[in-house]
Amino acid sequence: MDIQGGVTIVTGSATGVGAACARLLASKGCNVVINYTKSEAEAKGTQRECEALGVETLLCQADVSVDADCRRMAAAAIEKWGRIDGLINNAGTTQFVNHANLEGLTADDFHRIYAVNVIGPYQMTRAVAEQMKKQGRGAVVNVSSIAGVMGVGSSIAYTASKGALNTMTLSLARALGPEIRVNTICPGFIQGRWLRGGMGDDAYEAAKAAQERNTPLRKAGTPEDMAQAAVWFVEGADLITGEILIVDAGSHLGAAPLIAR
Repeated sequence: MDIQGGVTIVTGSATGVGAACARLLASKGCNVVINYTKSEAEAKGTQRECEALGVETLLCQADVSVDADCRRMAAAAIEKWGRIDGLINNAGTTQFVNHANLEGLTADDFHRIYAVNVIGPYQMTRAVAEQMKKQGRGAVVNVSSIAGVMGVGSSIAYTASKGALNTMTLSLARALGPEIRVNTICPGFIQGRWLRGGMGDDAYEAAKAAQERNTPLRKAGTPEDMAQAAVWFVEGADLITGEILIVDAGSHLGAAPLIAR
């Protein structure tokens, strides 16, 4: 898909992976809808960076767990540009709770996390689907997590939500073809304030060092690494749908086996 002059909505794009996706899309000439819930100042900063690259942007405060907000965001993009070519469902939330602490999560915690991490991407996909089908093509990329594959991560509620997002990707890929491709990336450790804030400085630095020491690629991922994978699914994967791509420097492979020499 040629995205130059196209339009992509990136949810949760004030900071982190979402902001990196918006900047990369802009660098390729794609107009971007920048979405945020609370981080208005950061979202405006991302908007300025994208516009400095020569594209048009639309700043939209919306909560993806609210269906009316999802439909409003899609309608705003159509009103401004008359098209939607890509959707990157990046907005997400979690609660950091040790998996062994079963009393640490309530039903409300599960509902809140699922509302953003599962229902939000569903509602956003539904909001853009009619326009993409009308155009004859479109791409949806869900930003999931290695947590949804390996059962590890910030909390059991989070891992369960990302597992659900992965299976929903398969269902939507079947349902929305041939016009719309639906794929998912599953990041591993990502450097940045989101993990640092949830884990605390010491645990974050230890995890980062472990990534750089123990993964086959000896690297701790960055938001820009994840953006490369997500944007590739938008522009460079015309024959791929229903794919769940792990982007973790190989950490899911575990320790390398001993090989006799």
